[in-house]
Amino acid sequence: MKTIRLIFIILTVTLLSCKGSEHEHLGITEINSSRIEVNDDIKENEEISGFIAPYKEHLNKTLDSVLAHNPRLLSKNDGDMNTALGNLMADAVMIQANPVIQKSAGRDIDLVLLNHGGIRAELPAGGITTRSAYNLMPFENEIVVAELTGKQIRKMLKYLEKAKKAHPVSGIQIRATKNFKIIDASINGKQIEEDETYLVATSDYLSNGGDNMQFFKEAVNMYKTGYKVRNSLIDYFTKIDTIRAEKDQRYIRE
Repeated sequence: MKTIRLIFIILTVTLLSCKGSEHEHLGITEINSSRIEVNDDIKENEEISGFIAPYKEHLNKTLDSVLAHNPRLLSKNDGDMNTALGNLMADAVMIQANPVIQKSAGRDIDLVLLNHGGIRAELPAGGITTRSAYNLMPFENEIVVAELTGKQIRKMLKYLEKAKKAHPVSGIQIRATKNFKIIDASINGKQIEEDETYLVATSDYLSNGGDNMQFFKEAVNMYKTGYKVRNSLIDYFTKIDTIRAEKDQRYIRE
């Protein structure tokens, strides 16, 4: 049972007069608070429940309508440096956001980087719904695209080397030693050039330094898409029939 704490602040306001002044001043002299626990002992208001019932029914139908089929349970913990679920999310962002960024930047997204901790649920086997996407990504994070130089990409790789986590990526291939030291990386099959710039799709949370991804703050340019990460997943699920997500060789330890 969840407890909602409602704080009622009672302000006792007195009038303080200032000698020699025609103006009156208001001041707070006392603040009191109390906690009211909302639990199952409180009876449901039938009038309010009746009013919201049709809206609730419509919302549940929308959330629970099947968008795609998932053959097996997908978890963010089913792999070492890449997971089937993380790969699915990164690839979906790449596919869905690319047409948007082509219009504003005039070029394709080169790679995607999300964060392992941002995956908030498993993707169950069976029918995948809008509710599944909300469970997977409950945050209101939007997709942004950072233009990074090759030198800044190297900083990103150093971050991944230290993180030692299966942060979801797409468009980049990374090989590391058993001790997580990155020994090779390429973007779309080509070696990284320090003087080149690369478009990296991520979330607005990460682009602002979330998860200590400070390298995004050095971006040459930042493009907003107005497209939520969650909505990109919903749109991706809608356009496919069956989810086909696997662990692969995009980020491996040898």
